[in-house]
Amino acid sequence: MALNYIWIAFFVIAFVVSLIKLVFFGDTEAFKLLVEGLFNSSKSSVMDIALPLIGSMAFWLGILNIGEKAGAINFLSRIVRPFFSRLFPDVPKDHPATGQMMMNFSANLMGLDNAATPLGLKAMGSLQELNPDKETASNAQIMFLVLHTSGLQLLPVTIIAQRAILNSKDPAEVFLPCIIATYVATVVGLIAVAIKQKINLFDRVIIGWLGGVTAFITLVVWYFTTQLTKEQISTVSSVISNVMLFTIPVIFIVGGLIKKVNVFEVFVEGAKGGFETSVKIIPYLVAMLVGISVFRSCGALDYMNEGLRWICVQFHLDTRFVDAMPVAYLKPLSGSGSKGMMITVMQNFGVDKFAGRLAGIFNGSADTTFYIVALYFGSVGIKKSRYAIPAGLIADLAGVIAAIFIAYLFFGHQP
Repeated sequence: MALNYIWIAFFVIAFVVSLIKLVFFGDTEAFKLLVEGLFNSSKSSVMDIALPLIGSMAFWLGILNIGEKAGAINFLSRIVRPFFSRLFPDVPKDHPATGQMMMNFSANLMGLDNAATPLGLKAMGSLQELNPDKETASNAQIMFLVLHTSGLQLLPVTIIAQRAILNSKDPAEVFLPCIIATYVATVVGLIAVAIKQKINLFDRVIIGWLGGVTAFITLVVWYFTTQLTKEQISTVSSVISNVMLFTIPVIFIVGGLIKKVNVFEVFVEGAKGGFETSVKIIPYLVAMLVGISVFRSCGALDYMNEGLRWICVQFHLDTRFVDAMPVAYLKPLSGSGSKGMMITVMQNFGVDKFAGRLAGIFNGSADTTFYIVALYFGSVGIKKSRYAIPAGLIADLAGVIAAIFIAYLFFGHQP
């Protein structure tokens, strides 16, 4: 229901703003931009997202099917079962969804977006099998989606790489701020959903796992910031990500051979679902991306930013962070849009200036809530998202606020 109202709001706001621009300011291009955005986004949602996703979906669902037949998914399920049984009490012990969710979180953690999406869609499909109301998101599906949209990531490779492309003097300097911001978003999202679902956050297992994850992240941060040179951070991050990406299918294939699984046939069997899932999500992608496009094209984001700047001036606050805020506005809406805006901010204000650094931190602080809701829930036919979007946006907001404070802490003394 929330997604329905938000989608309607995109079109209504775009129409009203464009009408005002046409009638009161004589902007004859206002509605032309809306129409161009409508057709361009309709095309790109299919040609640039859904169709390219077919190959990735087919490969990773095939590999995942091998992992399930070889017992790797059950092995992962047993490892995380004590923790996940508290966060996902409606998911039976040793259910494949547990291992699949763990695979998705692991891929996200390493920044492996091209692997995380197929694995996540497979996990959502398994959770749908347990869902008694097929059109309404279950508690387990909402918890999974919010944890996914919080975008917990240890290796923000793409952000570091983009800073290097734009000739930053120290591309990896946003490494630590990105990790802190996205971790804050994840913890806040988990707490928000746990409170709504009446999950006991003071359970010893939950505290132990969260403490262990915190310690692990702290150790990674310590290693990257004290044992590596700034030039090595980007290289090591990229190497680790690529090694992980290739190691997963190799382990599953070798495991399948040991278990005497016909890995090729099993792979093909799993890969067949990639095409079906990719086609199924096209209507949801078109609807969401068109709505986002008309909202952007009408100039509403610019007006939001100028309003925020005016408020900051009235309270005599530092307005440097406002220059990077368009990235934060777009992040819950569109991953490609926020990345494009990040590059624009870096180019306009300087990749090594405060706004340029903050733009990178914003882009690494959370994931694209609306896009992920449309993609993941659309893949299994869920029409009622319940409180998934508000909870996801709470996590996004926490990540944005954390990013601003961290940016001032690390780079506030610089222009």
